[in-house]
Amino acid sequence: MDTFEDENPFDQDGDNITSETSSTSQVALYEPPSPPPHPSRQLSPSSPNLNRPFPSPGSHRQQQVNYKTDFCCTRDRVLHSGDDVEILITDAQKTSLNSNSPYIAYVIRTGNTESRHRYSEFESLRDSLAKLYPTIIIPPIPGKQTIGDYATKQGKAKEDTAMIARRKRMLQTFLNRLARHPILSNEHVFHRFLDGEVSWTEVLNSPPLSLLPKNILKAPSHNPTDQNASPAYAALPNPSAAHPLRDPDMRFQDSEGFTNKFANHVSGPMEKVTRRVIKRWADHAQDHSELGAALNGFSLNENGELSGAIEKTGQAIDATYVSTTKLLQEVEQNWAEPLHEYTQFAMIIKKLLAYRHQKHVQYEMTQDALQNKRESLKVLEENEAEARRLDEALSRGRLNGGGSVLASPTRDDGEGNEGNTPTSPASPGSAYLPPHPGPNPARKRTKAPGMGLLNALSYTIHGMMDVDPETARRNSITKTRESISQLEDALHLAAQDLKYANSTIQADLDRFQRQKVADLREMAITMARGHRDWCKKERLCYITSWEEAKREIEKIPDHPNKAPPSQEPSPPAAGPSNVGTTRRDSSATVNGR
Repeated sequence: MDTFEDENPFDQDGDNITSETSSTSQVALYEPPSPPPHPSRQLSPSSPNLNRPFPSPGSHRQQQVNYKTDFCCTRDRVLHSGDDVEILITDAQKTSLNSNSPYIAYVIRTGNTESRHRYSEFESLRDSLAKLYPTIIIPPIPGKQTIGDYATKQGKAKEDTAMIARRKRMLQTFLNRLARHPILSNEHVFHRFLDGEVSWTEVLNSPPLSLLPKNILKAPSHNPTDQNASPAYAALPNPSAAHPLRDPDMRFQDSEGFTNKFANHVSGPMEKVTRRVIKRWADHAQDHSELGAALNGFSLNENGELSGAIEKTGQAIDATYVSTTKLLQEVEQNWAEPLHEYTQFAMIIKKLLAYRHQKHVQYEMTQDALQNKRESLKVLEENEAEARRLDEALSRGRLNGGGSVLASPTRDDGEGNEGNTPTSPASPGSAYLPPHPGPNPARKRTKAPGMGLLNALSYTIHGMMDVDPETARRNSITKTRESISQLEDALHLAAQDLKYANSTIQADLDRFQRQKVADLREMAITMARGHRDWCKKERLCYITSWEEAKREIEKIPDHPNKAPPSQEPSPPAAGPSNVGTTRRDSSATVNGR
C-alpha cells in the first residue's frame, strides 16, 4: 500500500471532502481526510496551552489568543475567553443525593460556575470522549481502588483521606488537560459536564452520546455518530488488533516500538525507584516524628535547665520532620503522580495505535474481499459466455436440421466449407451437443395443505433439484456485481478513514510529544526546587532551632561527680596524630577521680 500523505487535522483546511463520497471505479488514497461535520468538532484557531496544570503555571505557558467567535454555551465562552482559565476542584463532599448509598462528590469550579460529580461520572465522561474521538489521545483519570484497598480498609476504603486528596489533584489535571486541548475543549459534552444545572444522566441519554454505534470500527473515524454515513460501512470487516498487516506503515510501527519502550521504562525502573525514594523519605520523616514526640514527652518529666534543653532538642527534630514531610508531599504530587499519569498515557497511546492498526487491517481485508469477488465474477461471466456459445451452437443446429431436436450443428472442415449432413449422436467425430435440459414442468410440485414432515422435506429437495442452473448462474452474477459495488464503496470509505486516522493520530502524537517534553521539564525543575528549598529550611533550622537547643544544653550545670580541673589527668604528649585532641577517661566518674 502506498504511503499516506500527512494531513494535519489540527489546522483549518478548506479543500476537505465528505466521507459519504464513494467511487466504484477507483479508490483515491491521497484525497484529503473528511472534516468534522458539526460545530463542536470544528477546530478552534486559538492555540490553548498544551501543558499540564501542575505544579505552577511555569515559564513555558503561552498566552491564549481568542479568535473564536461562535460559542455554543457559556462554558465554551469561558474556556476560550483568551485568559488562562484554571478549572479547580475545590472540595470533596460526602453526600447521598439521588443515590441509595453515600458517595464522594467532587466540587468543580469553572469561572463562576460550580458543578458536582462523582468518580463514576468522570469515568463515563472519559469513556464517552474516547468513543466520540477514537483518533485522539484522551487524558487519563486516576485508577480505581484495588481489591486489596477494600480488604485492608474494610468499609472505609471510599473515605480514605489520602486517596480522596490524590483523586482531587489528578481529576483536576484531567479536566484542565481537556480544557487546553485544541479539539476536546470545543466538545459540548465536556461543556455540559462543567454545567452544574445539567444532569449527567440526561447528557448520557441524549445526542451525540445516545447515537454512538456499538462498534466504532464500522463507523466514520471523524464522526462515529454520523447518522448520514454510507450504508457501505456495514460491509467492512471487524478485524482483531492482533491481525498481521500485509504492508505496515513504518511510521506507526516506530511509534509503537517507542511507546512500548517508554512504557516499560516509566512503569519499570522509574516508578520503582520513585516508590523506593518516597518510602525512605517517609521512614525518615516518621523516625523524626517519633523521636520528637518522645523527647517532648521526656521533657515533661524533668525540671530546670535539663527540661528546657530536652524540649528545645525535640522542637528542632520536629522542625526537621515538618520540612521532610513537605518535601515528601512535593515529591509525591509533582513527580510520582505525573510519572504514573504518563504510564497511563502510554497505555492510551497503545490503544490508539491498535485502533489505527485495525483500520489498516480493515482496509487490506476489504481489498482482498474485493479482489476475490472480482475473480468470482470473472469465472461466472466466463461460464455464462460459454453457455451462451453452446446455446447459439444448438440453435444453429436446430435451424439447419429442420427443427429436429436430434439434429447436429454444422461443422467447419477447416477450409471455410461447412458441412450440413447430420450425424448420429453415437457416430465418431460427431459434433452433436444435447439441448439445455431446462426445467421439467412435470416435476414441479405444489405444497398440499396438511403435508407432513416427510412430504415437506421431499418437496424441499425436489424444489432444489428443479432450480434452473442458468437462472441460478445469472442470479449469482447479479449478486456478485452488487457485492463488488458495495465493496468498492466500502474500500473507498476504509481508505478515507485510514487516511484521516493516520493524519489525526500523527498530529496528536506530535502535540503529545511537545506536551511530554514540557511536562518532564516542569517535573524536573519542581523536583530540584523542592530539594533546594528543603536544604534551605534544614540550614535555617540548624541555625535557629539547633543553635537554640545548643545554648539550652550549655546552660545545664556540670554533673556533681565531675572531677575538678586540677585532678584531671594530663593530656597525652602532642604528636603528629593527636595534636589538639584530648581523651576522656571513662572510669573517672566511677572511681571518683
